[in-house]
Amino acid sequence: MNSGSTTSYKDAGVDTVAGQHFVRNIRDAVRTTWNQWVFQDKAGFAGLLDISFVKEYRHPLLVSATDGVGTKLHLARLFDRHDTVGQDLVAMCANDLLATGARPLQFLDYIACGKLDGPKMESIVSGIAHGCRLADCVLAGGETAEHPDLMAADEYDLAGFVVGVVERDQRITGEQVSAGDVLIALPSSGVHSNGISLVRRLFLKDGIELPQDSAVRDFLHDEILLQPTIIYEQILRPLLIKPAIRAAIHGIAHITGGGFYENVPRILSPGLQARLDMHSYALPAVFERIQAQGVEHTEMHHVFNMGVGMILAVAARQVDLVLNELHSAWQAAKPDTAQLPWIIGSIAQSAGGPDVLIQ
Repeated sequence: MNSGSTTSYKDAGVDTVAGQHFVRNIRDAVRTTWNQWVFQDKAGFAGLLDISFVKEYRHPLLVSATDGVGTKLHLARLFDRHDTVGQDLVAMCANDLLATGARPLQFLDYIACGKLDGPKMESIVSGIAHGCRLADCVLAGGETAEHPDLMAADEYDLAGFVVGVVERDQRITGEQVSAGDVLIALPSSGVHSNGISLVRRLFLKDGIELPQDSAVRDFLHDEILLQPTIIYEQILRPLLIKPAIRAAIHGIAHITGGGFYENVPRILSPGLQARLDMHSYALPAVFERIQAQGVEHTEMHHVFNMGVGMILAVAARQVDLVLNELHSAWQAAKPDTAQLPWIIGSIAQSAGGPDVLIQ
């Protein structure tokens, strides 16, 4: 003990005054996500949402999902660019929720950092708020925690949590997927938020430092970091609110970690096989460049989305209707990709073969 002197929380690495200033500065960004269901509470210990509208549901189910951004944050640190990873965070959670057919209601974030950097954290929260607007959900609250000694001063990590609602008998579970169903792909904007550790291993010095090659630096900055994960809520919701079209969508697979081999089987019943025609579209150049570094074909499809953010299993007799509706919704939402949704394959009996056959 050091007698004769005083020690503050700030001396220990936690600046509560800076934290209060940060909270004030993000207030306007947070409120851009609010809607008529936000119930304001003076104390602010928790976010409140008026859910009286669930009386319109016959049997409402609350649906929740949580996720993070992974080591894409390392690229954000290296380039000191933090305005896109917030959208990635919302997308990873909201797209998982959407795969059940649920409507997102509210989102919460958790930011852990070594030292609170106000402008950096404000940029992150601004991106989260932007993501919430794209997901049509409220940013209901969050926590930003300084972890001195546990994390380096410029390090941070993100976690997100989303809660939504779905009518019990309108869930999209994959149980109705059957042989003859057609698979429709929704384009991704690039690698999204998965496979970044492999990207770092291939392109960064020792996996952690930016290379001297300016072309590689530009590739990592422009094609990886600055291509945030597409949020599909405003694309699929116009279809899901139409009973006939919703009934035709038998399953939705969000292509994230594990690529096609781990995510597509989640909507398949035993005895079924998803057959994907990877020649049905032009592979985005970002994946060609990654594979050219020596990544084996099967590994690419096990790690990356290969330009496919989601796959819908659709009743064959309704596929033209669903595809036309998707094209209209896609053009209205204006996601950052020129590719429109397309037919990528079909469901067949497996006859003992693999769950996913990539052709």
